[in-house]
Amino acid sequence: MPAHHPKQTMNYIYRKKMTSDNQVDQLFPTFQKELLNNINANATIVEATTGTVLMRTGQYIKNTVLVTKGKIKIYREDEEGKEFFMYYLLPGQACAISMICATKSEKSQIMAKVVEDAELIMVPLQLMDKWMTEHRSWYEFVVDTYRSRFEEVLTVIDSIAFRSMDERLEFYLKRNAETNQKNDIQISHQEIANDLSSSREVISRLLKKMEQRGFVKLHRSHIELLMY
Repeated sequence: MPAHHPKQTMNYIYRKKMTSDNQVDQLFPTFQKELLNNINANATIVEATTGTVLMRTGQYIKNTVLVTKGKIKIYREDEEGKEFFMYYLLPGQACAISMICATKSEKSQIMAKVVEDAELIMVPLQLMDKWMTEHRSWYEFVVDTYRSRFEEVLTVIDSIAFRSMDERLEFYLKRNAETNQKNDIQISHQEIANDLSSSREVISRLLKKMEQRGFVKLHRSHIELLMY
């Protein structure tokens, strides 16, 4: 039977109008002025706190999500609730899968959860379709988003198909460090195990071996990469 998912309280704060302090033009520098004006006039800003689930498997997508602050974790979840980590969304990025599901009116096949307090721009489906034909910069942004996410998913698939668990763990830690642009990763052994579809015991044992090799230094609530 499918796993029961407790409902997450949605700590959203909706704001009617975009403001200059959102720095959309700096985060999305390829957007032309006319497109930026349309975003300011029509899109909705949403703020969500850490732990909020933005998208669930089986949910219909009505908006395209642009990230302006925080970090969003994109992952798959099986019927038993086990997670498979795919990638993070950072400021200046968009969710390619939400774009695909929205344009085809299909249900989501992924989960999206806020892992750092986030601010998002929600673009309604009808505007996304319209802007594809009206704004060259939006069209190029969408295509580039598809391409970059496809390449990222291929990298994850390669790591599963051709690497052992210790190699996958090393790849995972390096990828996290690159994403956050720092070698100190605030994450628990259980969270890593969830992302890699493994057990906490296996991850803890491998991390201990990595520490003995001088690759990492383990702390109570974070992991420090020494060879990043």
